[in-house]
Amino acid sequence: MSFMIKLAALAAAGYAGFRYLSGKKSHSGQPAFASGETDKENFSQVRDAGPKAMRDKPKREWTTADQQSDESFPASDPPGNY
Repeated sequence: MSFMIKLAALAAAGYAGFRYLSGKKSHSGQPAFASGETDKENFSQVRDAGPKAMRDKPKREWTTADQQSDESFPASDPPGNY
């Protein structure tokens, strides 16, 4: 009987911890959008091209090919210089 009570208490503590941690978000707003880049009323939810419109800075140097690829999104064709 005491094993079941301990197990239930452990499960309740785990659930409470999960709820507490999942309630905290590191970023507010839409993912990938810089602050002020879009709003909830924006139907298409497409951001401007380039690293300035991104929420997170690129992890490597932003190249011309990166810029051209970002400008072509959401088109299916890659830039002409690939």
